[in-house]
Parts: sequence; C-alpha cells; structure tokens
Amino acid sequence: MTRTERLTRARRWVVKIGSALLTNNGQGLDEAAIGRWVAQMIELRRQGIELILVSSGAVAAGMRRLGWTQRPDSLSALQAAASVGQAALVQTYEEHFQRGGLHTGQILLTHEDLRKRGRYLNARGTLRTLVELGVVPIINENDTVATEEIRFGDNDTLAALVSNLVEADLLVILTDQQGLYEADPRRNPEARLLPEVVAGDPALEAMAGGAGSGISRGGMLTKVRAAGRAARSGTATLIASGHHPDVLLALREGAMLGTYFSPRLARLAARKQWLAGQLQVQGKLFLDAGAARVLREEGRSLLPVGVTRLEGNFQRGDLVACLDPEGREVARGLVNYDWQEAQQRLGRSSTEIAQRFGALDEPELVHRDNLVLSGH
Repeated sequence: MTRTERLTRARRWVVKIGSALLTNNGQGLDEAAIGRWVAQMIELRRQGIELILVSSGAVAAGMRRLGWTQRPDSLSALQAAASVGQAALVQTYEEHFQRGGLHTGQILLTHEDLRKRGRYLNARGTLRTLVELGVVPIINENDTVATEEIRFGDNDTLAALVSNLVEADLLVILTDQQGLYEADPRRNPEARLLPEVVAGDPALEAMAGGAGSGISRGGMLTKVRAAGRAARSGTATLIASGHHPDVLLALREGAMLGTYFSPRLARLAARKQWLAGQLQVQGKLFLDAGAARVLREEGRSLLPVGVTRLEGNFQRGDLVACLDPEGREVARGLVNYDWQEAQQRLGRSSTEIAQRFGALDEPELVHRDNLVLSGH
C-alpha cells in the first residue's frame, strides 16, 4: 500500500502534540494553536476518523503558571509543575472540543501501565469503550506520580505504545520540525527532507541527531524510535510540522508533508509476531467443536460458553493457547480473567454472566483484538 493510500484509508489515528508546539516554546499554553488543531480533529471525527490524542504540555504549562523559566531538576518540583499544568491543559482541550459537540476523557499513564499485561488490558478496554462512545481520549504521562518516567520518559514513546495498544492505523507526531532530514539541517542547510522511510531502519537514528529543547524531553531521535515501536503492531507513523496550516486535514487528503515511516509488516503479521515473541503461554483453554469452528472460520472473540475446561494458573493478561477437542492449537491470545475467574464462567452464556457477575463484566474470555489464529 502506498503512502497516499495508507493516509487516506486510515481510520484510527493517534495524534501526538509536543510541548514546544503547545506552549509556544515555553511561553504558556498557546490556546489559539490548540484551537486550530482541535478544529481539525473535530472535522476528522465528522469524517469518521477515530481519534486518540497524546498531549504533552503539563509540565511546561505548570512552569508557566508558577513563573519558572527553566525546567527544574528536582523530581518533586517537576511533579508539582505537572500537577498544576495538567488541570489547565485538559480544561483547555475540553473547552475547544465542546465547541464541536465532542466530549473528551482524560487518561494519565506511565509506561509501566502498558508493559504489565493486566494493566495493558485495563487500559485497552477503557480506550476502546471511549472511542466507541465517540469520546476523544486525551492521554498524557502521569508525571505527578511517575519516577523513572519523568526523568527519562517522553511522550513520543508513550504515543507509540498507545498505538500498539489500540492497533492504530496511523500515528501522527506533530512537532516544530518539518520531519526527518538526512542530516541535521541546523548544521547542514543543504540537508534533504526524507519524504518516506522504513520504520526501524537502523540508519535513521544516525540522521536523527540529538535531544530536544529545554521544554520538551524528546527530540527527533525519540520520534524515530517511536516510529519503530509503533510499527510493531503494523502502525504507520508520520512526523510533520504542527505549524503547517490545517496539517491534519492535509495529511488526511494524502498531502506530501513531513516524513512517512512505513511499517515492515502488515497489522496481522506484526500482531502475531508480538504475541509470539513477547509472551510465553501460561495456560490452555479447551474448546468445544462449535467454538473452535467459530474461531477458525469467523474470527470472533472467544466466549466462555464454548470452553469446556482449562489448565494452568494464569493471570489476567497472560497468553493462553486455545485448543480444539482433538487437542490441536486453534489460536492464542491474551485472557481477560485469571484462572479462578475464568473457571467460574466456563460454559455460561453472556446473559448468564451478566446476571451473575454484573452487566459491566467483560463477556469475552479472549477478545478478538487480542487473539491470533495459529498457523496464520
């Protein structure tokens, strides 16, 4: 699929906006610019695009409110700035999205939330529900409680992990630069902007140069690495200037802006590679013939009603194998319950589960988004 085809067909976008853009290089929240980006996102929603926004700016906004001109080194001071600034940031977004009739939902994460399998499923379920409700999730790193993350983390990485989480079609990283150049344009004015590259190519890091500004924690290097991480789930990445007029709408129409990072693998292949390479099977679910057929032929989620027995002391979020009545592996995926909770639900219909455990209880043992057929 070509770049233009990928951009025009993408239906689920993760949009990341950096601190340098949001705060006009540390001068406080640039509400006019935020209003312009939000207006574009409102139009994208009207066109049927699902949006997840990853926004930096809390620490920088807090610094402005507290009258600080330089990012402090003290962890407690950084956390205080994040606490003050996060409230202002979310309030500003909510006001602008409300003008277009859209609601927002705040989600504060640390990278650990997306590395721990149980937390991963919790975050995934919340984001999936918000998107289905037409709400625009606004995600930031939880700087008020983070320790290692606030010193070394960056929202480029977080945006990539969120893209993996929701299996986004496209990650758009808006920055104050035009994209990735073959050399640092500040040192070499003749350096050429690269319109398209392959995500994960080791040669790209040498081109990316050094770290970011005193306001942001990232730089082009973190963005290049983020594109490589996003590609693990088949997500394409586009790094472009947030200063370009109507940049998001232009990208939606396939405009040749910024640098496009093409994933090496299609989504299914990337997803299967991730499941196979990152996790070991912690348990087994034995299916009846009907459930095995549904998984093989229809690609649906695995419901408890089709499971006859289980093996293993697995926990929520662990990888389990799904076996047919002959003991052949049909699929593997991330289970929504630990083994004791799963045992209580075996053989029960979704109606029975809702009556016994509550209507908000997840009906699937393994959701189809977290399930890959064996041999595919």
